[in-house]
Amino acid sequence: MPPQSPPRRTLPRALRPFAHRDYSILVSAMVASVFAHGMWAVAMVYQVRALGGGPAQLSVVATATSLGLVGLVLAGGIVADRYSCRKIIIAVECLSLVLMSTTAVLALTGALRLWHVAVAGLFIGAGAAFFFPAYSALLPRMLPAEDLLAANGIEGTVRPVLQTAAGPAIAGMIVASLSPPYAIAGIAACHLVALGGLNLISRNPAYDRHRDAAEPVPPDAMPATTPQPDPAPATGPITGIIPVVDPATSTPLSPLHDSGPTTAAPPDEPQPKPEDAPARASSVLADLKEGFTYTLGTPWLLWTLIFAVVSVVSFIGPIEVLLPFVVSDQLGGDAQTFGFVLAAFGIGSAVGSMLTVSLPMPRRYLTVMVGVWALGTLPLVITGFVTEVWMLLAALFVVGVTGAVGNVIWGTLLQRRVPPRMLGRISSLDFFVSLALMPVSMAIAGPLGEVIDLWIIFVVAGCVSPVAGLVAWLAGRMHEDELAHPLRAR
Repeated sequence: MPPQSPPRRTLPRALRPFAHRDYSILVSAMVASVFAHGMWAVAMVYQVRALGGGPAQLSVVATATSLGLVGLVLAGGIVADRYSCRKIIIAVECLSLVLMSTTAVLALTGALRLWHVAVAGLFIGAGAAFFFPAYSALLPRMLPAEDLLAANGIEGTVRPVLQTAAGPAIAGMIVASLSPPYAIAGIAACHLVALGGLNLISRNPAYDRHRDAAEPVPPDAMPATTPQPDPAPATGPITGIIPVVDPATSTPLSPLHDSGPTTAAPPDEPQPKPEDAPARASSVLADLKEGFTYTLGTPWLLWTLIFAVVSVVSFIGPIEVLLPFVVSDQLGGDAQTFGFVLAAFGIGSAVGSMLTVSLPMPRRYLTVMVGVWALGTLPLVITGFVTEVWMLLAALFVVGVTGAVGNVIWGTLLQRRVPPRMLGRISSLDFFVSLALMPVSMAIAGPLGEVIDLWIIFVVAGCVSPVAGLVAWLAGRMHEDELAHPLRAR
């Protein structure tokens, strides 16, 4: 069981997880690791160019990184459910430290080759595939349930700021003033800091309890004997701030364990019984099958993932591939202008995360989550018609805010309602679904942009998610599910 909350009346609700020493250490390590990934995005580009590489060579390195991530993320979830999440994260940071240190030394001595960079990228992606499922699965063991919303919000705030803004900016400054190898050395230093912090986390047996250990289903993964409405939150639900309708990520900060009596899980959401989890050695294929079976038998989870696939295919490609042409051809902007546009999205994500953790978990949490994700893409409709840069900045800011609000609720929802013994696999499946079709979306966006007007593409991109979200909400019977499974706030 996670540790009980120490007295923390003086801490704002969004910062209450920091009352737990081990969480503070873990999130500090996560910050250093995410910052390092942000630096790699720039250092890798200019190191490839310094070695005489062009777009084709850069594509090979970027693809290697993506393959390492997408190809192993499902395995990362299985490992997170089988072994100590704390030890997995430490192992990933050890690997990253060795990789970046070796790459930096080779670059500084003139011995680095393009294939070295590609191999480093492959293993960096593979490391991320194991890091984040383990991180997500460790949080519920480290924190009480009422702090999970804030913890996911903290991650949702720092990730876009560090990975898409601060990390690349610092790496760019180092490359400009020194050279790419020094930026890579800086990345190694970040992983060293993360590794040093992780080794300070206490050796709590609960952190190392893996999937095969018998472990009870959390109370809020099971419904009350008779569904009871949540009491109205003192500060009002999220829907009072965000129109109803991202990662995941108060008085109560986030939902607490339901203190009412519990019964067996309903038929629509299969829950493994404690006695069904004896110590045993099951095959990887059996683990995968169990994860997919759980997903297929859990309507809210299945339809949210289907919705995510449709949304990713519809708008990621236009944003990643075609938005630069909107900036240059339609607005007359340059690379700096495009950087500001991406920064607006990142800042919006941070604002959305902070907003979400400042409010209690909404009673209609599935409706709010799907709603903000669905309606949040509508600002893309105006992309093909904007005449001023500020209009595009505003549109991307809104997309960032709404995406982050949904992500924080989603991350907390997984940690509250998915059985702990399966959380690593389900988190990795979510990660896989979110990433697997991104290359497809980007591959088709370019050719479409050559034969179809950009405004048509962005109108479609903005309108697909609302329709898909409505279908998912109805098909998953989410309006009934969220009332039958309240994530109560005291």
